[in-house]
Amino acid sequence: MIFYVDRNVTCDFSFAPEEIGKQVAECILEREGCPYEAAVSLLITDDKGIQEMNRQFRGMDKPTDVLSFPNISYDKPGDFSKVEETFADCFEPDSGELNLGDIVISRERVLAQAEEYGHSVKREFAFLIAHSMLHLCGYDHMESGEAEVMEQKQENALAALHITREEEMNA
Repeated sequence: MIFYVDRNVTCDFSFAPEEIGKQVAECILEREGCPYEAAVSLLITDDKGIQEMNRQFRGMDKPTDVLSFPNISYDKPGDFSKVEETFADCFEPDSGELNLGDIVISRERVLAQAEEYGHSVKREFAFLIAHSMLHLCGYDHMESGEAEVMEQKQENALAALHITREEEMNA
């Protein structure tokens, strides 16, 4: 897997965002049964930057914690069966990886939400990557029941990586 990370703000996390982001992304893709090597891009920005993107792309003029920009539309979440025939242009020409899309995270929201929820910054960052990766795999939380499915998948992936509230408190 290729996990690109770009920053337009100083990012002084106590962990390597590239490492944690890639671990979480790979875990989600494995659990979803993605048969392809994949590529994902992450931009770490600030509240001002993510607010501008949120306004531009979602019509919401306020900061948010994470934005997801999937390259693929799925008939059914996590169903990669028609990717090659329908989204052949989503494969990187040089490497052959499936370009799933882009993630944008607000550094300020990661820090504030970690404090608000009483867990580590690493756990909050990993949670937002898991959440966004599920969006890149076609999941959403707009309809009844969808949020519960996503929440369970996020928690299961983070538990498999030992990035849970309990593990972080004992570390």
